[in-house]
Amino acid sequence: MTEPQSDLFEMRRLESLSNTIFGVAMTLLAYDLPKPNFAQMPDWADLAHTYSGRLAGLVLSFIIAGVFWISHHRRLARQPFGSRFVVILDLFFLLSIVLLPVTNSLYSSYRLSSAVAVLYGLHLTIIAALNAALWWLALAGGRHAEIAGAVFPVIVFVPGVVLAAYAPQYVQYFWMLGFGGFLARRFVGPRPVKSPGEGG
Repeated sequence: MTEPQSDLFEMRRLESLSNTIFGVAMTLLAYDLPKPNFAQMPDWADLAHTYSGRLAGLVLSFIIAGVFWISHHRRLARQPFGSRFVVILDLFFLLSIVLLPVTNSLYSSYRLSSAVAVLYGLHLTIIAALNAALWWLALAGGRHAEIAGAVFPVIVFVPGVVLAAYAPQYVQYFWMLGFGGFLARRFVGPRPVKSPGEGG
């Protein structure tokens, strides 16, 4: 009886690590929210001035992290074992998630700076590209809908970097299109086959 390949890593072991990393990173997104000491009772204008920009960046980064967390766990469920190369690439992907609170803090504070917006956009692109590469390695030769859903954010974030250089005040709305990967997966996915008794 042959032994299982000893150089393969059980990907479920990576699941607990990734849960911790995503949980800590998504929590730290709120760490840099202002803790102001108003000289007098704040009104709505004071609150909006203090929190509006930072909350927008936090919500954007939180949703992006959540989308990639879902994608990451769906991939792990389909890839029970992985090679050493896949595990190392997964660790780089998790490192890119660890760094998300850093670039989010910069973007929330200086979102009108083209340099900061480009840096944040490059970070999002790296996260999306690593996720797409991991999906391709996990499902090469099949389930093209999943790969299409993973590649779609890369297609959005790359031109988003260019837009960030020239119009940083609008790019956050463009980045939201990256969530269309869910729709891309539906359109590319195979249509259900009708049984002979169904009309149509």
